[in-house]
Amino acid sequence: MSLHLVIIDALNLIRRVHSAQPNAEDIERTCQTTSRTLTKIIQETTPSHIIAVFDHDSEDRGWRAELLPHYKEKRQPMPDALKQNMDTIQQTWWEIGIDSLLSSGDEADDLVATLATKVASHQQQVTIISTDKGYCQLLSPTLRIRDYFQHRWLDQEFITQEFGVRPEQLCDYWALTGIHSSQVSGVPGIGPKAAKEILNQFSDIEQAYQSAELPKKYQKKLTEHIELARQCKAVATLKTDIQLGFNLQDIRFQPPERVS
Repeated sequence: MSLHLVIIDALNLIRRVHSAQPNAEDIERTCQTTSRTLTKIIQETTPSHIIAVFDHDSEDRGWRAELLPHYKEKRQPMPDALKQNMDTIQQTWWEIGIDSLLSSGDEADDLVATLATKVASHQQQVTIISTDKGYCQLLSPTLRIRDYFQHRWLDQEFITQEFGVRPEQLCDYWALTGIHSSQVSGVPGIGPKAAKEILNQFSDIEQAYQSAELPKKYQKKLTEHIELARQCKAVATLKTDIQLGFNLQDIRFQPPERVS
């Protein structure tokens, strides 16, 4: 049997389901809805292995905030009802055959990226379930991203239409434009149109910065803010070298036994 690893960006899914509930305190309904959603995802993707990755429950914004102090400074805290019942949600998912991986310092995005690229590098299929476009930098022939809620693949065609650059240029794109939702500033005065123009001419920000052919209207801005651009790129780049502490056999999908 060929391997197909499905990775659930857990809080991304839970928050979207929970925000749609009429009663924010009704955790039982959130559990039921997320379980139904995951059951449908399993039916659609037919994984051989599956895991849900959760972010650490901490106010520490990690090494990225050391580079950019405003990084995720304005992010909304997890609703108390969710925070207090995360164990219940994880147990509900366990009962349908999905184990959980909790980060203990690194962001969940980096855990997902590490696991996904490690498996995909061995020419095995990986599907990340998330609405987070940040994962698109990882795209490869064997690694794909599914936005379940919009019923779409965040693939190369999507990136071309959305950003106008190649997947491997996305971190340079965000280095220039910033990421508003995470309070990553980017280079002042350079927006999406300018970033696209620059990266259609140059492979990355370093080549653009060093080239005498960079249009003069961008030269001054990039020269003045190259260190900021480098920091923004570092923050936007997902880590792929975290020690995970388990092997694939531990997350083989085993559907729960039906009671006759």
